[in-house]
Amino acid sequence: MASTVLAPDNTPPVESSSSAISWSAIIAGAFSAATLTFVLILLGSGLGLTMISPWTNQGASVTTFAVSAAIWMIVVQWLSSALGGYMTGRLRVKWVGIHTDETFFRDTAHGFLAWALATLLVICVASSGLTSAVGTGVQAASNVASGAAMGASAGAASNADEGSGSAATSYFVDNLFRPNDPTRLAAPGAEGDAAAAAQASRILIASAAAGEISPADKTYLGQLVAARTGLSEADATARVDAVLAQAEQAKTKAQEAADTARKAGAAFALMAALSLVIGAFIASAAAALGGRLRDE
Repeated sequence: MASTVLAPDNTPPVESSSSAISWSAIIAGAFSAATLTFVLILLGSGLGLTMISPWTNQGASVTTFAVSAAIWMIVVQWLSSALGGYMTGRLRVKWVGIHTDETFFRDTAHGFLAWALATLLVICVASSGLTSAVGTGVQAASNVASGAAMGASAGAASNADEGSGSAATSYFVDNLFRPNDPTRLAAPGAEGDAAAAAQASRILIASAAAGEISPADKTYLGQLVAARTGLSEADATARVDAVLAQAEQAKTKAQEAADTARKAGAAFALMAALSLVIGAFIASAAAALGGRLRDE
């Protein structure tokens, strides 16, 4: 009995002409996720406004509001990612003759692409608000470092001495022409008031920038206040000390507020990054689930 020997099949596998990516399903899932994101953001904004109040002790604390906002941000990311991924998996075409592992990989890749496209859409629309929220701490710290706590004094000095150069330069000029008798500068009348106030403002600004007031400036301020107000030199010095203490307290409060804003900005950025990573995983898993249901 003769045996038949089959020739080995050396025909190369045929590559499918259709793409493995269903862009229509990805775009549909991305738009679904982005739309749900905006709806949930509006809902969260409404709920957040009910938590705050302009009246003292009538609304939630800053910490409670920040924690609630962070939790809601995570919920928004997870729900929208789940919807977008599931829609992508259910709407993609059915792949025939593909191994189960390859199908699973394609579904997860489709979910990830839908999540990435939805994220880009949301960022493009709301990028200005996100950038402002993340940069609040850095901006506040920069304002304090540049002497924002003494901003009102700087404005008064520039208005009273407009066109005479910067406050720092004016301060050194004041030192050159500082009279031995402050009564000459603090003469009665509007001109004397403006000159005394402008010079006192520049001294306070320079002291705030340096972090302390020099003994000479402190003594001169006391003499200037005494000459302008009619107080004794001791009482004028006590008033100067009280004003400097108030300025230091304001600076400390501004630094504390800047530090709180910086920590809040850092926590927001880290929480946003974590929620996005988990959202990508949820979108991929939801797309795999939707694709399996689609094939069944």
